[in-house]
Amino acid sequence: MRDVSGELSAAVIRLREAGVETPQLDAQLLMARALECVRLEVVAHPEKRLNLQQLGLFHEMLARRVSRYPLAYILGEKEFFGLTLDVTPSVLIPRPETETLVEQVISRVGKDAKIADVGVGSGAIAVALAVNLPEARVWGTDTSEQALKVARANAEKHAVSERVSMVSGNLLDPLIAAGLQFDVVVSNPPYIPSAIIETLEPEVRFEPSGALDGGDDGLDVYRALLPQAARCTDLVAVEFGIGQAASVAEIAKTAGFSEVEIVRDLAGIERVAVAHS
Repeated sequence: MRDVSGELSAAVIRLREAGVETPQLDAQLLMARALECVRLEVVAHPEKRLNLQQLGLFHEMLARRVSRYPLAYILGEKEFFGLTLDVTPSVLIPRPETETLVEQVISRVGKDAKIADVGVGSGAIAVALAVNLPEARVWGTDTSEQALKVARANAEKHAVSERVSMVSGNLLDPLIAAGLQFDVVVSNPPYIPSAIIETLEPEVRFEPSGALDGGDDGLDVYRALLPQAARCTDLVAVEFGIGQAASVAEIAKTAGFSEVEIVRDLAGIERVAVAHS
């Protein structure tokens, strides 16, 4: 039997050499999963011994992480806005900067708001909004049936499935067809320019390209979505990439929104556009 301390030390070295940004944290989380315990228990008991089954599982997960396979996909979950969400390779991994988008929506609508989340993915935005707005009704759309399955599971997991509807379809098409109107339309659309995707961190190549690729300039979805949104809401909030603020604001104004506010994320980067009619 091997002890936790020795295995973690060796794992941290391998992860660091592979270019993983947080080798110690990742090693501890993988160890916690192998031992079926919380990370603090791993830290507090470095003398603990692993049996052969635990050791094999740890080494298997470690090898995947060394290959730069995303930690969230290995663990099958990701923390977002205080919630533990299920994630699979069918959905984009929720990122901390998207919490700014959720915060902006919560601060601008009533607790019983009607909300459309376009490109729902894992359901991170839709579920976080439903949990924090206890009387809100949320509709999420996505073209991926696999993503919708994950989103529905997350709504069920956090006991909001009765107020969150996951609908298959492109952008707002199915919701407009149903004649629905909303207090706000929210979206974290694909916004990475096609040519840039190959230059990003290796982990990104394992995420669904449809959730990342925004076309030549990264703005294709905004050009399609914002005119649609203007037909069914007076308020829209969208996330965008670095350097895209002015372009997204211009698209929103062309679509019919008279005022556009740009909000920075916790890193001080312009990240969210909030547009009003």
